[in-house]
Amino acid sequence: MSVLCSCVSRARVGISPPDTAQASPLQSASTVPLAQAEPEHTSPSPVLLSPSEVIPVSCPWCSMTDYQPEPQYYHIIARIAVACKGATSVFLAKHRPTDTFVSIRRTNLDHFHLNYDIYTGLQHEIHMTRLFHHGHILPYHCTFVSSNELWVVAPFMSFGSCRDLINSHFTDGLGETTIACILRDVLLALDYIHKMGYVHRSVKGTHILISERGQVCLTGLRHSISMVLNGERVGSLHEYHCNSISTLPWFSPELLEQNLVGYDTSTDIYSLGITACELANGIVPFSDMPATQMLLEKLNGTMPRLLDATTLPNADDDVLTSAGGDSGIGGSMATSSMMRSEQLPYQRVFSPAFHEFVFLCLQRDPADRPTASQLLTHSFFKQVRRKSAENLIELLYPIKPLTETSQWPKDADGSIENNIAKIEEMDLKDEEEWDF
Repeated sequence: MSVLCSCVSRARVGISPPDTAQASPLQSASTVPLAQAEPEHTSPSPVLLSPSEVIPVSCPWCSMTDYQPEPQYYHIIARIAVACKGATSVFLAKHRPTDTFVSIRRTNLDHFHLNYDIYTGLQHEIHMTRLFHHGHILPYHCTFVSSNELWVVAPFMSFGSCRDLINSHFTDGLGETTIACILRDVLLALDYIHKMGYVHRSVKGTHILISERGQVCLTGLRHSISMVLNGERVGSLHEYHCNSISTLPWFSPELLEQNLVGYDTSTDIYSLGITACELANGIVPFSDMPATQMLLEKLNGTMPRLLDATTLPNADDDVLTSAGGDSGIGGSMATSSMMRSEQLPYQRVFSPAFHEFVFLCLQRDPADRPTASQLLTHSFFKQVRRKSAENLIELLYPIKPLTETSQWPKDADGSIENNIAKIEEMDLKDEEEWDF
């Protein structure tokens, strides 16, 4: 297996498979680079892409730093999440030679919850991360297999995901300028992915990460799919991936419908509109509906919207005291999930440009949705007058990044390293299921 570093390194490392009677699918193919494990996902033909059209944003993690593909070069600080029903653990760690924070995702390849689909998904994710080079797409420093575990070393995004920020600090949603900074960077990443001939298929709050410097990165590439077949770009796709019911609210109507028309890159634009509502409202549209009802609502053209004084009833209306709600897709939006902070949604007003942006993204007909390039010129982003990273650091204040060691508990002698257990008791708690 080759060490896959999406920034600089392209070193190769031999693999010693575990002593088991039957090797796992990922390990049995360890003599072949992971980038060759999925022949159906080929890189688009150069004739489709002009260098003037696809210009990747410079990667802030690109440097001459060599992240060694061996466990002894990384000091594990704390486990921060679990995934794949316990098969994968995510750790906060430090790269010993450079003393920099990294995140390490370790997947037990022999875990009984892992199946062939998950193995191939891991291969595809590493392949896509190696293929894409963009400042707003999360890179991997290196990947390697140690014993029976797949190690994926990546930059540590110390503000976490947008979903983490909403759950912990902004329960009624982020501010409009903050959302504009985030969505502009996500659109830059989507524009790059689409021009490379791929569909992301999993744009959502948990897949948007923010670093301590305010850098916004899109992740979740294991769900991506190529629109290039035999060197030519196809007009639509008909391959549908299996996801849990919890991810369906972000899916476009055409992706859920699974008809002969298929879908294309515009499905990511719809997901971006749902994500915009998620970031602004603090809740995900359609999330409280049964899957069948959600499908019918989307196919009938029901459009989610932003929750503010222009779309919510007056605070004195009886509806504010009623029970239940509809996750922000209708006029009877009640407050059981929106009354969690002192600042209520009906006391704020989003700009007309923001409402129009969401309206354009959530069009029922894919042909009516703008492309990522067109959305980047929307008036909604005029409020972002400086680099998004500079704005985000100020807008997220006084929230501190997780790597700000001054907020870590210390022993009497001031030592942090001897108090790892207390660090894990802070915000670094295991999630029931981490979505990556």
